[in-house]
Amino acid sequence: MNAPLRPTLVIVGPPGAGKTTVGKVLARRLGVGFTDVDALIVARAGKSIADMFLHDGEDAFRALEREVVAEALGSVDGVLALGGGSVLAEQTREALRGHRVVLLMVGLADGLRRTGMSTARPLLAGVNPRATFKALLDARAPLYREVATVEVDTARRSANQVARAVLLALGEIPADAPEPAADPHDPLDVPTPHESTLLPDPVRVPKD
Repeated sequence: MNAPLRPTLVIVGPPGAGKTTVGKVLARRLGVGFTDVDALIVARAGKSIADMFLHDGEDAFRALEREVVAEALGSVDGVLALGGGSVLAEQTREALRGHRVVLLMVGLADGLRRTGMSTARPLLAGVNPRATFKALLDARAPLYREVATVEVDTARRSANQVARAVLLALGEIPADAPEPAADPHDPLDVPTPHESTLLPDPVRVPKD
């Protein structure tokens, strides 16, 4: 009897953290497939996430999201990126125990800039996007950290740099591995602008 499939790693984080972009880079470097839970939900529902929020309501969307995540955790064997709000469900957080979970974090300014407050992100389309995004980060950060194996800050890093930091933190590449030269013509090698201080090193989250 075949053993159930299991993701190589799962990516979580707030909107704008680059879960899909970095997830694809990681999948390529690990030689595995990439699956985006949001894309699975859209395919299952036959409508965009914005339309689900508008016509069906957030509760219906979250119920479908829980179902799709549970199925994906038992049927995907590559890199799996979860939606920003997936960790709100206790059963999803419980299901993530034992998985290698990568938390990609993003600050308030970067998150707002990267998301662009588009209508594709219904929770951020209110009258005061900044306050909404801050409240979202404050509420979800402890939940992300509850499930994370490693945490990597994405500010001022390119997608390739974030992917390398993740692989280093997970022990997938040796700590003394030379960093490949950046290609100025490759958008995945362009760091995100940020005015903050130096970035912290990737953090391995201690587990009880």
